[in-house]
Amino acid sequence: MSVFLERAEPLLRLLQNGGPVVWTLLLLSFFALTLVLAKVFQFWRLGIAPNDILNRSLREWRKGHWHEATILLERLPKQPAARVMDTAMQGLMAQHPESMIREEVTRIAKNHIERLRSWLRALELVASLSPLLGLLGTVLGMIEAFQRLETAGNQVDPALLSGGIWQALLTTAVGLIVAIPALVAHQWLDRRVDRCAHAMEDFTTRVFTSYAAHTLLTPQS
Repeated sequence: MSVFLERAEPLLRLLQNGGPVVWTLLLLSFFALTLVLAKVFQFWRLGIAPNDILNRSLREWRKGHWHEATILLERLPKQPAARVMDTAMQGLMAQHPESMIREEVTRIAKNHIERLRSWLRALELVASLSPLLGLLGTVLGMIEAFQRLETAGNQVDPALLSGGIWQALLTTAVGLIVAIPALVAHQWLDRRVDRCAHAMEDFTTRVFTSYAAHTLLTPQS
C-alpha cells in the first residue's frame, strides 16, 4: 500500500497544483476514453468493414442467383452494408418501382450512418475544448502568480515567480495531452464511418446496375 502511495504521489501533487482545471481535464479524458472504447465495440459488433460475404453475395446476384445472394446476406444481420444491399435486393426481386427502392435504401443508409456517428461530436468537442480549458488554467495561474509578486513588494523571490509560471503552464500541457489523443481517435473513427458509407453506396449501386444488366440480357417471354 505504501509503495502505491509513493508512486501515486506525483499524480496527486499534479492534481493539487493544477487545481480544478486539471480535475476537469482528467474527467474529460476518462469520458473520451470511455467513448472511444464504446465506439470501437460498436463498430466491432456491427462488423462495419466490408468482408468476403458481401462480395460473394454480389457475385451470386450478378449470376442471377438472387435467392442465394439474399441468403448469404442473412449471415450479417447487423452489418450496415449488408442490410442496405438486402433492402435493395428484396425490393428489386419484388419488382417495386426503382425510385421507391432507392428512397428506402437511402433512408436506411442514413439511419445507419447516424447511429455510427452518434457521440462522435462529443469526442470532437473534447478535443476542441481541452486546449481551451488548459489555456484558461494557464491564464488564471499567471494572474495568481503576478498577484503573489505584487503582495511580496520589494522582497521579490525569483523562485516565487518561476514556481507560479510552471504551475500555470501545467494546465496547458494537460489540456494538450488530453486533446491530441482525442483528436486522433475522432479522426480514425470518423474515417471508419466514411469507409462504411462508401461501402454501402458502392455495393448497392452495383446491385442496381447488375440487376439492370441482367434484365436487359434476359430474353423477355
